[in-house]
Amino acid sequence: MDIDLTKYPTVKEAKFYEKIGENETICLTCERRCCIKEGSKGFCGTRVNIEGKLYTIVYGDISSISANPIEKKPFFHFHPGTLALTVGTWSCNFACPWCQNYDISKVKPDPRKANYISPEEFLSIAWSNGCSGTSISFNEPTLLLEYSLDLFPMAKSQGLYNTYVSNGYMTIKALEALAKAGLDAIKFDVKGDEEAYEKYCGGVKAEIVWRNARKAREQGLHVEIVNLVIPGVNDDDECLKQLIERHLKELGPDVPIHFTRYHPEYRFNAPSTPVKTLEKARELAWSMGVLFPYIGNVPGHRYENTWCPHCGELLIKRFGFMIVSNRITNSNTCPKCGFKIPVIL
Repeated sequence: MDIDLTKYPTVKEAKFYEKIGENETICLTCERRCCIKEGSKGFCGTRVNIEGKLYTIVYGDISSISANPIEKKPFFHFHPGTLALTVGTWSCNFACPWCQNYDISKVKPDPRKANYISPEEFLSIAWSNGCSGTSISFNEPTLLLEYSLDLFPMAKSQGLYNTYVSNGYMTIKALEALAKAGLDAIKFDVKGDEEAYEKYCGGVKAEIVWRNARKAREQGLHVEIVNLVIPGVNDDDECLKQLIERHLKELGPDVPIHFTRYHPEYRFNAPSTPVKTLEKARELAWSMGVLFPYIGNVPGHRYENTWCPHCGELLIKRFGFMIVSNRITNSNTCPKCGFKIPVIL
């Protein structure tokens, strides 16, 4: 591997790795824990071994940037109605064939062609766009770990919140470092049961994702769960029931879960998810004790709104990513019955 790569601003020594032997390294960014020999890259293509040291080659290499409603992540119980400056980089540590951002997640990075945005410039763009926070998203945010660890403390010092939209496969070390640096909220995309992960996502484990979701909650982070419901992959009753049971066991009834509609994309051609399937999943979650189950990617559906689980009052009315009205009081209670609503305003 050309050591001249280290002259580029997007190439920095990786935060978490171990050296084994003379010139081999084990990446400790995600739970794939790739063993990377000198001159080689790991599964995601964003970590490279140069002369026995592991480097990220995507530090601040921004493939996509936009000021997005926080509801788009989706976060429904975290600063509703605000904008977050959202960025992503290249590639992914999963292999999902239905990826909606395949134009960046299936592309390997090249530092020679990078679009470098420093943390300072990022924050300047955030303020100029009226954003209340940051969001690392579009592709897997853990690949921007080192960038996040520098960006988040600076953002917090300026009064901005920090969020991740993640597949949840980071190591515990990485998750703890993110929380310490100022990560406030994380959305975990749960693909389904172990079979779905093994068959479609590149041989990874659902267990790791649930472990990290629980750990994030224990560290005081705001957590929301999304399940993209895909016909023939994870839409059967048993799979949905197992997912909801795990949600309740690891996170509890007050953590929101979003059942979102899939549409054919990239290399997967199953038909779009019937709305009735999403309604079935939502009703199952409600009947099992989840207080805030949502339906996503169906603009105008009544269950993209927030309802009081105690009295049934409409609290936050949404249309797509737009807040139409928010009746939750500053004390985070339902104005009708006083039930405590776990929403960060």
